[in-house]
Amino acid sequence: MAKGKKKGKKRKDGLTENGEIPDTSPTSSDALESDADGDDYEVDDSRSEPAPSPARRLGAGRVPRGARVGGLSIYKPGQGYYTRVGTAIGAGVLIAGMWNYLYGVLGVYVDAEKAWTFYVQLGVPTLVGALIGVVVYWLVGRKASTCDFMILTEGEMKKVSWSSRKEVIGSTKVVVFVVIAMSIYLFVADYLFSLFFHWIGVLHIARQAFGKAAGN
Repeated sequence: MAKGKKKGKKRKDGLTENGEIPDTSPTSSDALESDADGDDYEVDDSRSEPAPSPARRLGAGRVPRGARVGGLSIYKPGQGYYTRVGTAIGAGVLIAGMWNYLYGVLGVYVDAEKAWTFYVQLGVPTLVGALIGVVVYWLVGRKASTCDFMILTEGEMKKVSWSSRKEVIGSTKVVVFVVIAMSIYLFVADYLFSLFFHWIGVLHIARQAFGKAAGN
């Protein structure tokens, strides 16, 4: 309860101790509030407003969503860096392969007597690659939903508990041993079954391979 100046204690008949009628009308800046004992206190309604946040000062929808990096506007730069850069590099490799493919396909139409055909062979793959590069930039650097997905993906990858070097080496040894053991077991089982089926006349095995073992 707010503290204020005590104005006087009321009697049961509603008058103050001096026999005067108390003034209970609130003023423009003060209001009256009573406690359990019937005492009146002045309450100051003037309260300092908290400073608005930067986002509120800018207004809804006006919070800057990105920054310029190397002359390009990037959505949330610095977040999901490795995922976004890796995606861009992978797309660049695909674009380079597509450029080489188109360049080779258009090479059959190049005429040595017509110089413009060479420019077509060079220009068409370059133009297509540039257009795809713009689309990749928009997806990786500008589109909010795609960028947020990559950022969340990298965040989840950082939560993964990766195996130590010692654990990886131990697991690799176990896998190699099991593969070798299963290979030996299957070879021996296949050899014995081959001898058995040859002995009962179901299979005819070449004498050079199993003649002595089959007793022929």
